[in-house]
Amino acid sequence: MPADLAIVIVSYNARHDLERVLASLSVAPPRTTHEIVVVDNASSDGSPAMVRERFPRVHLIEAGGNVGFARANNLGIRATSADLILLLNSDTVVPPGAVDALVSDLLAHPEVAVVGPRLVDGSGRTEWSFGEMMSPWAELRRKLAGRLYEARFPLVTRLVERRLAAARTVDWVSGACLLVHRADAEAVGLLDERFFLYTEDVDFCASIRAQGRQVRYTPAAQVVHLRGRSRAHDPRGASAHYRRSQLAFYAKHHPGWHRVLRAYLRLKGHLPEGS
Repeated sequence: MPADLAIVIVSYNARHDLERVLASLSVAPPRTTHEIVVVDNASSDGSPAMVRERFPRVHLIEAGGNVGFARANNLGIRATSADLILLLNSDTVVPPGAVDALVSDLLAHPEVAVVGPRLVDGSGRTEWSFGEMMSPWAELRRKLAGRLYEARFPLVTRLVERRLAAARTVDWVSGACLLVHRADAEAVGLLDERFFLYTEDVDFCASIRAQGRQVRYTPAAQVVHLRGRSRAHDPRGASAHYRRSQLAFYAKHHPGWHRVLRAYLRLKGHLPEGS
């Protein structure tokens, strides 16, 4: 029977995380007919062998190199044919029923192309996993509010958690767990591969919205996101990847601000090599 849902997981040297998320999908599999595809970006930690040994029904694609998050997801998407596509980070854990709740929410709203769940960290605290279109002012507001939220500043915490508790139409949802109709993903050419790591989800959702379709956040589905693994493993490399993606994003969406951002990063000593 053809699958209704393709779950695409990109992994790079994250064997423990990958094993955990695949186990969560195996112990309590979604009722929605599905296939799981793991795209491995040339991991050196034995991840491919682990997948073959422990999860033989998972379709493993070895990318042949570290091709980046967007391109690896595209490889996984193109290897499947299901009408629905779930992009899922390797550093997530999927509770029973979460995928089905996400699918139900998407199918209940024909005007919506993309839906993202409530993401929570290992302690159960909700992650701020959606937002407005990325711009200098939006980044500044989010950075300030995010720091206050992380510091548990009472007023900001109450305001943020109130927003996180209600379903809403948003500009973007996190690519850590993002469900999309294949037709909508293909209409925008899948993920833009100029984004090696970071901001590809904001760009993808912007392209979807430019087609007149909507992006939605729903707390009816909840997924655990043990975020920050890439940054913890290689903080300098992760920072450089973010800055390159940020520059690429501004060049594409806010060209008038691109030179300003480059000058600012150069002044701060944060301009990545080759940018």
